[in-house]
Amino acid sequence: MLSKRLSRQYGHKRKFLAIIDETPECRRAVAYASRRAKNTGGSLILLYVIDSSEFQHFLGVGDIMRAESHEQAHQTLSAISAEVRENLGIETETKICEGQKAAEIVKLIESDQDIAVLVLAAGSGAEGPGPLVQSIAAKGSAFPIPVTIIPDGLTAEDIDSVA
Repeated sequence: MLSKRLSRQYGHKRKFLAIIDETPECRRAVAYASRRAKNTGGSLILLYVIDSSEFQHFLGVGDIMRAESHEQAHQTLSAISAEVRENLGIETETKICEGQKAAEIVKLIESDQDIAVLVLAAGSGAEGPGPLVQSIAAKGSAFPIPVTIIPDGLTAEDIDSVA
């Protein structure tokens, strides 16, 4: 059972959550979520989930791979946070965790009662909107908060006009 959202109560801010990875569509999700946060007086959380199943090697190799993955996550989050700060003048909150993406997203939402909206962007591949969008959509009404999915065809100007 998900706890009550606090984002509308005094002293709390509505948080928009964007998932960061190496896909091109994640930048569109950040563009929408950051503009929406700014336009509504909310804030933005950027979550990078490292797939921990990649570290099932011999102890030393797995540790090196884990360290490299965390370094890559920090670099990516820092770069995107800097872009948001430069373009919109807002600060972001960043999180890194290890595990299965959809499960880690739900865990973060459950732990932070100010998160009110998850923002994802659909991919443009022939295989569909992408595994994360499909995974979250499969949860249907069981997902704890509203999900905004940014269509592949929206340009930066389109995103500006609807956020």
